[in-house]
Amino acid sequence: MSDAIEIVVAGISTTLQDRGRAGYADLGVPTGGAVDPALAGVVNRLVGNQLNAAVVETCGGLTIRALVHVLVASSSEPAPRSLSPGETYSIAAGSHGRLWHYLAVRGGLQVEPVLGSMSCDTLSGLGPAPCQPGARYQIGAEPDRPIVADVAPLSAVIDAIRITPGPRAGWFQADWAERLTSATWTVTTSSRVGVRLTGTTLDRTVTEELPSEGLVRGAIQVPPDGEPVMMLADHPTTGGYPVIAVVHPDDVAAVAQHEPGAAVRFRLQTVW
Repeated sequence: MSDAIEIVVAGISTTLQDRGRAGYADLGVPTGGAVDPALAGVVNRLVGNQLNAAVVETCGGLTIRALVHVLVASSSEPAPRSLSPGETYSIAAGSHGRLWHYLAVRGGLQVEPVLGSMSCDTLSGLGPAPCQPGARYQIGAEPDRPIVADVAPLSAVIDAIRITPGPRAGWFQADWAERLTSATWTVTTSSRVGVRLTGTTLDRTVTEELPSEGLVRGAIQVPPDGEPVMMLADHPTTGGYPVIAVVHPDDVAAVAQHEPGAAVRFRLQTVW
């Protein structure tokens, strides 16, 4: 098996990701995987890969070079494209109004799996290192699946995010739900670990220390400054800040796809 692509310009927060490492949270290992698994699945389907094939995840500024004939697709150009040896392919930042983008290569990128996954976990350091200029990657065997689409229309990133009460909602003022859902929240910082928001402060009525307890993707923690943080793919498995609410699993990626400075609103939905 020979090298198939080379990283020319690594861009921003560029890593290899698949569906992650499910089943190891009791050992302190988060699932990880793609920040936006549905979008990663779309670009995999465009080149005929299985949904769990490893892809390149990036916030843009990425350029790769083909070392052999390859078929690629990305969320910035959602259509298959054939690259000849020496040809380059780039993903610009901010394409289609999204923060996170994916590049799939037919056959799937191949690195040594760790605990059954080829994902880079930026918090624990498990898996392959973040992509660097000059890094080369191999691809797997030709898939059995044919190419079934010329282009994949991408839906708009939603702004009204569904939440349900978290396990520590009772630690906050009685009007916590109204405060959380009536405010317009602004993304201040974002990474694979979490998304920090600012808008109004969420004041606690219970101020005692909280022992570390389990976290899930989409949990909204509130640190002492009162400004919420939504946990993402590489979140720790436990945390010591109270979880006021949890984002609907289908809406977590929508929060993550908002660039810093973008506005997010929440709506309470007690039954999913």
